[in-house]
Amino acid sequence: MAVPKKRTSKSKTRIRKAIWKNKANKSALRAFSLAKSILTNRSKSFYYTINDKLLNSSKSISTSKLDES
Repeated sequence: MAVPKKRTSKSKTRIRKAIWKNKANKSALRAFSLAKSILTNRSKSFYYTINDKLLNSSKSISTSKLDES
């Protein structure tokens, strides 16, 4: 005969949720830190390439806005 499982206590549930949230918070902080280091050109462990097409298009947009004023 099937027997239902015991109910998990609220404290255990809260502990598990807190651990999960802390892991998510740590990974978000790491991602934010990496983004800041890339923007300030201080990144030593993350290599990326700049697409010339995108770089030129963003410059032309900013200069065209200045020309209109």
